[in-house]
Amino acid sequence: MEFDNNGHGQQEYYCLQQTQYLQQSPHASNQASVPKKSTKQNNALPLWGNETSMNLNPLILANIQGSSYFKVSLFKLKTYHEVVDEIYYQVKHLEPWERGSRKTAGQTGMCGGVRGVGAGGIVSTAFCLLYKLYTLRLTRKQVNGLLSHGDSPYIRALGFMYLRYTQPPSDLFEWYEPYLLDEEEIDVKAGGGQIMTIGQMIRQWLTKLDWFSTLFPRIPVPIQKQIDGKLDNYAKENGVSFAVAQPDRGGVSVGAKQNRGGLSGTSGVSRGCGPSTSTDERESFRFERAEESFKEKVDKRNVSAHCDRDARTTRYDQYGDDRHIRTRKDYRGKESDRDRDRDRYREKERVKERHRERDRDRERDRSRDRSPDRKDYRERDHHHRDRRHR
Repeated sequence: MEFDNNGHGQQEYYCLQQTQYLQQSPHASNQASVPKKSTKQNNALPLWGNETSMNLNPLILANIQGSSYFKVSLFKLKTYHEVVDEIYYQVKHLEPWERGSRKTAGQTGMCGGVRGVGAGGIVSTAFCLLYKLYTLRLTRKQVNGLLSHGDSPYIRALGFMYLRYTQPPSDLFEWYEPYLLDEEEIDVKAGGGQIMTIGQMIRQWLTKLDWFSTLFPRIPVPIQKQIDGKLDNYAKENGVSFAVAQPDRGGVSVGAKQNRGGLSGTSGVSRGCGPSTSTDERESFRFERAEESFKEKVDKRNVSAHCDRDARTTRYDQYGDDRHIRTRKDYRGKESDRDRDRDRYREKERVKERHRERDRDRERDRSRDRSPDRKDYRERDHHHRDRRHR
């Protein structure tokens, strides 16, 4: 191709090369025509279920919306960071009701406990702040910030609970998987006394619906079977076992300690690659100690019962037959007392009967004595009448 002095030939040559390149790579034009999703769209977190109630129990939701803490104190908080600070200072447990405020004793059937039909109580600050987080419509980045927060385990727990109430059941395992062996401890009971790890807590939320006096959103049966299978595979891959020691309040895992930073202990193994050896030994030793203590308690109870039986036998041999003799004497004394009382009662009845018989005899005698008197009276009366007529 010849080029003129003005450069028109060179411009045509470049256009021809560009046309040939586009014809050889058609995918490049398609990729250029499709707009990329913005980071804001990727950061948005969709909601699942009832967007009005956050899938909460209606009784709990009504108490949250009617509480002065939610309407006054939490109404002033406008940003995500303000709510996180409030969680740090105010949340001390994860029950839906404050301790001693909900009286369910004596309530049966639909009025008891988890159904939420009975009288309400003072709703906890944890659930008020959980619903406050829902009103902020958290993003993915904010939720991940809650899950990996280092200041308080209750901040992390409310992040996991937010996911349990608002996300599709099919996505829960993907959210919870990196933290299934997390061993940061948290006291979940109002008033204290029930400590579990973050891993135990979220494993319970994946497999059970009951949480103290409320229910989590129900997971469909097919998805629940998938979650159970994934948990089993996860346990096999990481060399741990999810043993359930407290069926109503969560399980106890015998596994590795896991940090939120991505490394497990000092071995430098990542979260998904397996547990550390030292942590396994410590956990197995703890489990063995628990079994030994339980066996010791059972043995002590059996030994004490056996000692009681021996003591009873010794005392029996010591006293011999005197004990039975005294028992027989007491029994005979009671029998003689009963016989004496029975004889006295019969004697009284016989005396009463004799008195009644005597009274009847007297009445008969009186009736006999009155009958001739009446006849004499009648005769005298007739005699007087006859004398008058004469």
